[in-house]
Amino acid sequence: MDLDAARGKISEVDRRLVELLNERARLSLSVGAAKRQSLKEQGATGEPEVYVPAQEKRVFEKVRGLNQGPLSGESVCAIYREIMSASISLQSDVSVGYLGPPGTFSHQASMKRFGDSLAYVPYPKIEDVIAAAAKEEVTYGLVPIENSTFGAVVQTLDAFVDQPRVRIRAEVYLPVTQSLLSRYQLSAIRKVYSHPQAFGQSRQWLDQNLPNASRVEVSSTAKAAELAAAETYTAAVSSEVCAAMYHLDVVAKDITSAKDNTTRFFVLGQSSDLPTGDDKSLLMFTVDHRLPGALCSALDVFAKYKINQTAINSRPSRQRQWHYMFFVEIIGHEQDDNVARALEDIKSYCLDLVVLGSYPHQSY
Repeated sequence: MDLDAARGKISEVDRRLVELLNERARLSLSVGAAKRQSLKEQGATGEPEVYVPAQEKRVFEKVRGLNQGPLSGESVCAIYREIMSASISLQSDVSVGYLGPPGTFSHQASMKRFGDSLAYVPYPKIEDVIAAAAKEEVTYGLVPIENSTFGAVVQTLDAFVDQPRVRIRAEVYLPVTQSLLSRYQLSAIRKVYSHPQAFGQSRQWLDQNLPNASRVEVSSTAKAAELAAAETYTAAVSSEVCAAMYHLDVVAKDITSAKDNTTRFFVLGQSSDLPTGDDKSLLMFTVDHRLPGALCSALDVFAKYKINQTAINSRPSRQRQWHYMFFVEIIGHEQDDNVARALEDIKSYCLDLVVLGSYPHQSY
């Protein structure tokens, strides 16, 4: 096939693609109308959920299965991410709150999950994002929960204690590569800004290459880049995305200690999704510390019902000294029979039990 013939065929495929995309968009609008009618018949108020993680998971698994190449599965899913983003924006005005300023890994994770067609609202602190989602100032919020190198994000756990009504709808995994950004050469740098998590992920490199530079913690890696762009003899541990946004040079690439460094985020809203058969749930509770073995007894309930625990963290409850709030992530949905029975039994040992949400296990 010669060049002109190939271009002619591409032009015809493009025409059909545009027709099909708009047909899909019209069907998406019909889905939104059907959801509203269903709510009306049930006597419910408010808008229906437009971001449905279980349905999204099914769509991505289906298109991966249909794909015969030469496009990779990741490429096909990236295309469908934007198609679904545009469809969501047609159904409703959707806003997503994240830890700002623009360019943070939270911003990048938000774009990865929701695409380019929604409105994004930056907040200066993680607790502000969670509060905004709880108060419905934004449709959804996205916050980091843990890093594979540096562990749990304690600011998020502490904020859950203050906003227990917010619900987790989905999880997002983002590979994270930290770089050293500055307007100066390495030998001239006297101060480094970054988020505590980013410092933890790059501590070994900083100890070896900038042992005498002071390290100043700030609210986000993007804020660090913003400050490094404005001050003399400073640098930021941040992403290469921020280097372009804040006109900084990449002094050193990939300074993280672990090369498979990944951060997990939660999508927050007013409710969790229905079970998919492959879910996780996050529980928050306290126990009576005066009772010997109270925590052990509570955790034994999960073994009784053959429920695996994937993570356990604790934070001061702030109710009184040396009293702790426990966060336990389990395999299963709160509506699953064995999980529901376990949650009922565990109340015998727990105080203030809250299910923060159930969400599909991410596999795409």
